[in-house]
Amino acid sequence: MRRFVLLSALMLLAACASGPPKLPYPAFIQADELSDMFMATLPGVRGKQLAGDPQTRRTSNRIDLPPAWKGTSGGVPGRSMEIFVVEGLLTIADIELPPGGYAFLPAGSLGFNMQSEEGARILYFVNDADPESIIRSPIIIDAGLLDWEPTAMSGIATKVLRSDPGNGAKTWLLRIESGSSVPWQRSSALREGYLLRGNYQHSECVLGVVQTGQYMQGGYFYRPADTVNGGPMSGGETDAVWFLRETQLGKETIVPACEAAPIS
Repeated sequence: MRRFVLLSALMLLAACASGPPKLPYPAFIQADELSDMFMATLPGVRGKQLAGDPQTRRTSNRIDLPPAWKGTSGGVPGRSMEIFVVEGLLTIADIELPPGGYAFLPAGSLGFNMQSEEGARILYFVNDADPESIIRSPIIIDAGLLDWEPTAMSGIATKVLRSDPGNGAKTWLLRIESGSSVPWQRSSALREGYLLRGNYQHSECVLGVVQTGQYMQGGYFYRPADTVNGGPMSGGETDAVWFLRETQLGKETIVPACEAAPIS
């Protein structure tokens, strides 16, 4: 009996030591574990690059602005930007944004004044140019003033921060209550997400194999289009709030199970 208990304990330790599942795309990433890098568009500021493409200069980052910081929104000509306040206070164009504050700056909206007296942690995105986008005016809102909208799934609600009727791009918050789970599903668009609050377990379906891992606050994923994920093992012991975005129209489809795609 003692030998069985010892063997079980060793197997558990080995599983813990193995870390998050190895996937062909970034998932189960913890931003705190990424290396710091200097932000070219925000001089004097360091951040953690979550994802990026050096050829298109699209980039996703988490940035910590130091106290008494002043500057501009930066940006890349011909690219739109998104900013979300995770912690602290950030002022953009004389509008003070608390945690949950969001700004979308369309292409051509360069050089908005920004400052943070006490420092702030923000998500900072530079998007590829998209001529089909029809939102041409900046959006600056406080998500705390928006109501949670229930979905067809029990215990799951959303707040839409931006929805572009031209290219279908969407940015939203998703709240999953403790004890709730999402079904196996997939989106026809690439999706990325950052866990703002809570601890959360999720499953990815890769070639018909279920791979389940844990997200702590600050967790991140960058999931390709049509990737099946979710399932009955998803959920957490606490409420979880995700920041999610898709830069093109995505259709979400419920699927019955994690199965390998048939060979054509």
